[in-house]
Amino acid sequence: MDHATTISKSRTAPVAAGADAGAAASAANAVRVMVVDDSAVIRGLVKRWIQETDGLEVAGSCSNGKQAVDQVGKLKPHVVILDIEMPQMDGLEALPGILAGSPGTKVIMASTLTLRNADISLKALSLGATDYVPKPDSARGIAGSEEFRREILVKAQALGRTAQRAMGASGATGAAGEGTGRSTAASAPARSAIPLGPAPDKIEVRKASSVPPRILAIGSSTGGPQALFDVFEKIGPAIGAVPVVITQHMPPAFTKILAEKLGRLSGLPAKEGEDGERLQAGHIYVAPGDYHMRLRKDGPGVAIALDQEPPVHFCRPAVDPMFESVSKLFGPATLGVVLTGMGHDGREGGRVIADAGGTIYAQDEATSVVWGMPGACAQAGICAAVYPLDQISSAITRQFAGRR
Repeated sequence: MDHATTISKSRTAPVAAGADAGAAASAANAVRVMVVDDSAVIRGLVKRWIQETDGLEVAGSCSNGKQAVDQVGKLKPHVVILDIEMPQMDGLEALPGILAGSPGTKVIMASTLTLRNADISLKALSLGATDYVPKPDSARGIAGSEEFRREILVKAQALGRTAQRAMGASGATGAAGEGTGRSTAASAPARSAIPLGPAPDKIEVRKASSVPPRILAIGSSTGGPQALFDVFEKIGPAIGAVPVVITQHMPPAFTKILAEKLGRLSGLPAKEGEDGERLQAGHIYVAPGDYHMRLRKDGPGVAIALDQEPPVHFCRPAVDPMFESVSKLFGPATLGVVLTGMGHDGREGGRVIADAGGTIYAQDEATSVVWGMPGACAQAGICAAVYPLDQISSAITRQFAGRR
């Protein structure tokens, strides 16, 4: 996820009668966000951040999941930021009711960085949540965390625009819990503050490599876990003769759970990569949270190199460093895949792979939660093909079988 987009910290006052029509239209097109958290301090902080950000407004706030389920059908928010641990009804219990009460609403799970919460968050994604945000384990930590603030706002903006398109014109909203945003008139969605990568009329493609792949490298972000699950449930037998490396934008703890689930789905050994570990065919290595994962030559073999160099596109791990290192070692025998995600991480590394004669596949816009990363690759003209998610696994299988 590329967080380079500027988040406005000073928001103009509500539009008065006779004010500029463009400003009024912008306010009417704001993404409506519901905040659900049992901490009044956290609710207050997140609501304030939303109110201070152009293009966002508070649809309502609730202190537990039951309140959210009761209110969501009336409010129809574009985005719900849903805490996991709450009294009366927790986030996982509330999730199905929220999705049923407001189809099209995007739910972002918020949880502290524990293995238990990571496991619950990934389960929530399989039940229909769209994304997750790791939050510091105290109100003081949240108040001082620019990273948490940025991630909440960027994801709310990007996913909110997707929800607006899915839900159609937005109607007026009422009150929920402790506070609401302004009433909004029905109108067409405004242009997103996050570049989502609209598809050009024609995407230029490169010819796929004629060299059999000796490695599979995958990059993904927002919506990526569910996309990875879909792909790896189908490709296990096809990739047993090569190593697989994955960078999914995820924090620590989450990547461990992700690797374990990919192993169960594929039937192959899967784990977080370890520094100095030799790659083995038929094994899946996931970049651990907060570490870039690169590959390096190690005698006759190839080993993993982890580092905590500065984030790339505000992300660590990032896809570009991994792709670039893979290409240096495997050249035209590289198969790279870019799945759904915000921003453009993977584009420059994908260009290195394509320029070395390797193959890049990207997920299409229609099946991506956000067509940022795969869209950037498609628009750069570095892909051999752009596929719907349900065709990516068969494309990978064909490539390893020598059929294109």
